[in-house]
Amino acid sequence: MKKHTLAEFISEEELRAKVVELGKSINEAYAGKELLIVGVLKGSFIFMADLVRELHEPKVETAFMTVSSYRGASTKSSGSVQLVCDIDRPLKDTHVLIVEDIIDSGYTINYLSDVIKVREPDSVGVCALLDKPSRRIKDFQADFIGFEIPDKFVVGYGLDYDGKYRNLKNISIVKFDGVEE
Repeated sequence: MKKHTLAEFISEEELRAKVVELGKSINEAYAGKELLIVGVLKGSFIFMADLVRELHEPKVETAFMTVSSYRGASTKSSGSVQLVCDIDRPLKDTHVLIVEDIIDSGYTINYLSDVIKVREPDSVGVCALLDKPSRRIKDFQADFIGFEIPDKFVVGYGLDYDGKYRNLKNISIVKFDGVEE
């Protein structure tokens, strides 16, 4: 792991307020519908846990998928997405909302959307805590976005660097040798 420091970027209070706001928007969009929330592991687990507690429809199910597009301690997507763990239930006639920590290159979310759409759900939506459009290679627009951020490598609130910092209550920018990457 390279020598690095962290600088707070989005505070715990800002995250909490944004999750409440996103919950209200999702409640309105899916009012009266049964909803399957699909968390993308590992990065989305903290965000998803907070988000589902803001959803007021009693018929909310949860599931998880694990994918990988980063290798080791890299700060850039490899561009190659692997499905590591799949959903263990049919999706036909289900409203699915994918919950992602960050949309960066667009490779992962495009891949996941395609994997889910072929299973004939009623609808597929995407909620991303963070969106980094300046890094987009594969075009994609999420239905619900928490924060649009610049091209900085961030950790915390579920996001990691080489498996570390997921436990931070805020989002921080990683500075390598004093320089933001």
